[in-house]
Amino acid sequence: MKAFYAEEQKRHDPKAFLSSGAAQPNPEQPERVERLLAGALSAGCTIERPRNHGLGPVAAVHTPEYLDFLEHIYARWQRIEGASAEVIPNIHPIARNGSYPASAVGQAGYHMADTACPISGETWQSALWSAWTAVDAAEAVMSGVPAAYALCRPPGHHAFADVAGGFCFINNSAVAAQVLRKQAARVAILDVDLHHGNGTQGIFYARPDVLTVSLHADPVRFYPFFWGHADERGEGPGLGYNFNLPLPRKSDDAAFLEALEVAFQR
Repeated sequence: MKAFYAEEQKRHDPKAFLSSGAAQPNPEQPERVERLLAGALSAGCTIERPRNHGLGPVAAVHTPEYLDFLEHIYARWQRIEGASAEVIPNIHPIARNGSYPASAVGQAGYHMADTACPISGETWQSALWSAWTAVDAAEAVMSGVPAAYALCRPPGHHAFADVAGGFCFINNSAVAAQVLRKQAARVAILDVDLHHGNGTQGIFYARPDVLTVSLHADPVRFYPFFWGHADERGEGPGLGYNFNLPLPRKSDDAAFLEALEVAFQR
């Protein structure tokens, strides 16, 4: 299988995040890339470096304000006296009223859903190369390759159109799906991560051209808590094109495979 990966993805090296109010070592480390790359090579994949695609594919699913924030917030944060080494928000809007803050602190709260996505000086470039990796894999499939593997890190499925969260900054699957839409009338995203892909759901929630299906731990007791329930089916033109299969605690392999079979029927 053809696989795509860029060394720049390793540059994002977050040091900590808050878990249950306590600072913990951040698990989203460059080592994850090395393990995934080793697995791809051992499986016989041929690794190709993606091209620089510019902001076009990313801007197709993310807002201009958000991308500007990701690119410049670290430098602005360093000018704040006494600020943390990495960008970590300390305030979040309960609901947005249409206003947009001018301050770096306010924008961090506006554009970051939680404290699990710290931004450093290397985050922006790593996230871009991760997204470009997804673009190249999608284009390979469009050119006739039966399947392609995009080794994307940082990950992306918790990133909304204008919000980072859960270690994610740019939604790689959404970027790939949008690229595939150039050639395909309909695209499906099947997400089998332990956590619900709330960002992916949010981006396509009102669209009928991209079906989003997610198998994940029931959010009633698990991150991201506020999304991922079975009654979330889409809205407007997208009603019926979002399908969640939350699995209760202590679900075994048989329960997962049964849910996966249901997902395939979509």
